[in-house]
Amino acid sequence: MKLPSPRSASVASVIAGAAISASLAFPAFAANDPTPNPGDTAWMLTSSLLVLMMSIPGLALFYGGLVRAKNMLSILSQTFAIVALVGVIWTVYGYSLAFGDGGSLSNYIGGFNKLFLKGVTAASNAATFTPGHVIPEYAYFVFQMTFAMITPALIIGAFAERMKFSAVLLFVAFWVTVIYFPIAHWVWGVADPNALVDAATQLAAAGDEAAKAAAQAKIDEINAAVGWLAGKGALDFAGGTVVHINAGIAGLVGAIIVGKRIGYGKEALPPHSLTLSMVGASLLWVGWFGFNAGSNLEANGATALAFVNTMVATAAAALSWMIVEWLVKGKPSMLGLITGAVAGLVAVTPASGYAGPVGAMVLGLAVSPICLFFVDFVKKMAGYDDALDVFGVHCIGGITGALATGILVSPDLGGVGITDYTNLETFAGTYDMMAQMKAQGIAVIATLLWSGIGSAILFKLVDVIVGLRPTPDQEREGLDITDHGERAYNY
Repeated sequence: MKLPSPRSASVASVIAGAAISASLAFPAFAANDPTPNPGDTAWMLTSSLLVLMMSIPGLALFYGGLVRAKNMLSILSQTFAIVALVGVIWTVYGYSLAFGDGGSLSNYIGGFNKLFLKGVTAASNAATFTPGHVIPEYAYFVFQMTFAMITPALIIGAFAERMKFSAVLLFVAFWVTVIYFPIAHWVWGVADPNALVDAATQLAAAGDEAAKAAAQAKIDEINAAVGWLAGKGALDFAGGTVVHINAGIAGLVGAIIVGKRIGYGKEALPPHSLTLSMVGASLLWVGWFGFNAGSNLEANGATALAFVNTMVATAAAALSWMIVEWLVKGKPSMLGLITGAVAGLVAVTPASGYAGPVGAMVLGLAVSPICLFFVDFVKKMAGYDDALDVFGVHCIGGITGALATGILVSPDLGGVGITDYTNLETFAGTYDMMAQMKAQGIAVIATLLWSGIGSAILFKLVDVIVGLRPTPDQEREGLDITDHGERAYNY
């Protein structure tokens, strides 16, 4: 997630992505042991609160309003329980697997050196994207926790109203472990700019060939140990691949394996409260500033850029969906407005710290017609029951944003370019569109395959262990009563 990723002469040395970590993939101390800036720390803790608000109550209300009244409490319970479950898993071993030291496997997964937060204290720091700057590791830990919480919660919208509570929780526990933590490591297990700048300084000051070779070898060693998609040069500022494509394809697989809702295609299954969905979507929009702008890990001009991009892309996407729907269907709907806003938020997520505001606006205008086509036409033609359009909005919007990031990062299009921490003279790497688009494409395909195939296996495993669906009678009665013994509303 985050700032212009470091890039040396070859694309394989690009360091892209999210949470800066140690010289490999875990938070590190800078060489001069800097002190965290109080403003950065306050912003990161605030951003963590904003992202938590996206899950509860934002996503819970957005999804809850879109289902029928008899399943409202089910959606609220699933979302809240997922947040709690993943919070515990993240603390016990998730943080370690995502951002720990994987040793010889550092390209693919973190290790177990931070199990139960071993070594994480109030005095330990995590590097940011500015050499010499750090934030408390606890701030970094909790910020990344909120991402791990909301990602599996997004999935449940695809099979809403027809999957047992026990099955949802078991699937999520498996999914974050097998799917989310590795992908987060692949994309966001990046190199520490402090280590790169130190090595580059040594290279520049080297007085003989042996010293130069040693410094260059250190740079190569650092770059070789990052997550493999980061090493390919994939850019994902705040989660286009790690969060949205990842959750979206898992949702589609789940919708197909679980099967259609009873009555789907034969009777109306309208949202029970677009009012609540509008409130939830509004909370998502507000919380998304923590999601995107917080991913810079500092409070500076780049943070403001991500904030502005999030604002303009979302506004453009909401307007675009409204206009296209108005032209196609004859009326602009509230559901279309809020769905368009979410599509814009999804698409700008990977590009938020890389694109310029005009590029972000164009991305917002473009993503809504694309997602609308999948939501209204592809879903009907294919016949799958993605209840709340997780695939059509999150996966398709995420793919659109991930690929567009490779274009919009170009300085010629108003983007920020790609920082090269190993070049102390220019501190700005060259931009190669073909190489960057190749890297983006590899990241998209890898995420689709790992999450799609892995999720299918996990759904089948959960079906064997506890079963995925309630009985037809229980589904007709509603999951509020059959799973939880209570109702969202008492009449």
